[in-house]
Amino acid sequence: MSKSSLIEFPDRIETSRLYIRPCMPGDGPDVYTAISESRNDLKPWLPFARKEITLEDVESGIRESYATFIRRTDIRLHIYLKQSDEFVGSTGFHRIDWDVPKVEIGYWLHTKHTKKGYIVEAVEALTNFAFNHLSCQRIEIRCDERNTSSRKVPEKLGFVQEGISRHDHLDENGVDPRNTCIYSMIPGDLEGHRPL
Repeated sequence: MSKSSLIEFPDRIETSRLYIRPCMPGDGPDVYTAISESRNDLKPWLPFARKEITLEDVESGIRESYATFIRRTDIRLHIYLKQSDEFVGSTGFHRIDWDVPKVEIGYWLHTKHTKKGYIVEAVEALTNFAFNHLSCQRIEIRCDERNTSSRKVPEKLGFVQEGISRHDHLDENGVDPRNTCIYSMIPGDLEGHRPL
């Protein structure tokens, strides 16, 4: 058993309006509905939204993600409204390097829950958690240069834009190269800023 698999992780991380918990077998119907109803908004940015998927595909992916969560090699998390237990979207810690340690935070929302500040709230909580409970020395957020909504999240939270990785992925047409913005935060960035 690897050392990373022994890292403790809570049942949920709470914010004022949300709770964030590890993905679990059985989450498939909620996630499938959210992807299906949000496909047009997600397609330009997320490869998984570009192909037709079944409920079985989604549930299978969740079970695979749960296995990686158990091993702590990737931590997929689901976001819910505290008041109603309604599924809001997905986030998580990806590209984990426990030797540093460092993580990348990714996220997407069900279309009907956008423009309400939920992702900023969730990412702020995960940033705090990564620094305070996982002892991270670096947190990254990456997004397509054209995705202004996604870029606003790290910018609102005080992440530093380190640069742009040019032509590192393809557009949804599978042909045209696109650029990725790379944001990061390290513990020293918190000095002189409002606490996260």
